[in-house]
Amino acid sequence: MPYDDKMTVDERRKYLSRMKKRYDKADRKEKSRLLDEMVAVTELHRKSVIRLLSGTLDRKVRCRERGKIYGGDVDMVLRVIDESSDYICAERQQPRLVRMAEHLERHGEIMVPASVYEKLGRISVSTLSRRLSDLRQDEVRLPRRQGRKRSKVLQQVPMECIPWDEREPGHLEVDLVHHCGRTSSGEYMSSLQMLDVATGWSERGAVLGRSYLVMSDAFEYLLNRIPFPVLELHPDNDSAFFNHHMLRFWGDKVIGVRLSRSRPYHKNDNRFVEQKNHTLIRAFLGYVRLDTVAQTWAVNLLYDRMWLYYNFFQPVMRLKEKIVIPGSDGRPARIKSKYDTAGTPLERLMATDVLSPEHRTHLARLYDETNPRQLHQEIYDCLDRIFSLPCAVPGISENVHLTLRTNGLPEEALLDPFLSQMASQGTDRNVLCTSAI
Repeated sequence: MPYDDKMTVDERRKYLSRMKKRYDKADRKEKSRLLDEMVAVTELHRKSVIRLLSGTLDRKVRCRERGKIYGGDVDMVLRVIDESSDYICAERQQPRLVRMAEHLERHGEIMVPASVYEKLGRISVSTLSRRLSDLRQDEVRLPRRQGRKRSKVLQQVPMECIPWDEREPGHLEVDLVHHCGRTSSGEYMSSLQMLDVATGWSERGAVLGRSYLVMSDAFEYLLNRIPFPVLELHPDNDSAFFNHHMLRFWGDKVIGVRLSRSRPYHKNDNRFVEQKNHTLIRAFLGYVRLDTVAQTWAVNLLYDRMWLYYNFFQPVMRLKEKIVIPGSDGRPARIKSKYDTAGTPLERLMATDVLSPEHRTHLARLYDETNPRQLHQEIYDCLDRIFSLPCAVPGISENVHLTLRTNGLPEEALLDPFLSQMASQGTDRNVLCTSAI
């Protein structure tokens, strides 16, 4: 397979060291021919090749090391930003370092001198990656827990795949993640997730069971919170989505929304939401069984905080180009992907014209009033509470009506000070976004 990349310094030295044996034994005419060949292969100047062949071809050790540009003052700021960003990769952090430092400084988390702002603005991705790697070696992180026949109604919905380069917000992939543990018997909790292909905006909600009652309640809650018009819903072939009741719900509640579905046994048709099923659900909740009203409410309170954290403060990288590199036989050998500059779903949404002025004002105010470092800690406080709650008692049924979001927090949950406090905080944050919908 041909390679388009240039030879590295080590590759040139290795090549020239092998050619040097032939070059030293050759006569004048043969040396000239070998020089032409080495110039063509290495793309070096002819005089440079001659000079290298006349020497030892050994790499010289640097006489004096360069001074350290990014010192402890930069590391101190990077440590706080890295923790507040949940330790994401350097490629996603680098474009927003200055903005994140300014935001954290407004909330009193750090004090950043002007010289550090200048360094944060010019640090490269590779240097940032090395600095973060060193900082994370001694970092004590909070560990994430590890935790039939097809209906004829499917024939009413076309099988399609939302294009990977979709630029218009409103085309959402939908999926359901089960939290049944080792057995799927009885009622257990599931996570409903919706993800916009164009911006990466994500919504999540927990439901107990998969009845029409809880599914319609979760869809209505999430659809009311999405700040832009929903144009298309694209789930897979799960019967929890495709039944006569849900089709009626989408026809009555979400008028004008187009429905499409994945092809059977083609999981990659829902590739964006499938990837987030792991990073935003399984990485936090694992594979343990969750099957009570209290656990469902606790997970929903967690998802309310994740909604704010991952849509407002977690940058994503979107694929912007695919380059097909042919093989030696003329057929495609591999695909080279190019990504755009990392940006949060909120930033990508603000760059479009789908938001009303009221929504722009509300979202901007919500961003300014939120401390991402405190929010990051609240997420892990919610996780601690979720895994401290007991599972359902065998033989005793859970009342799924108490999990409905439209009914507010049930009295049983108000007995728990943690749930009461976190629910009130979640309401205060989300009212800015939902009040104008």
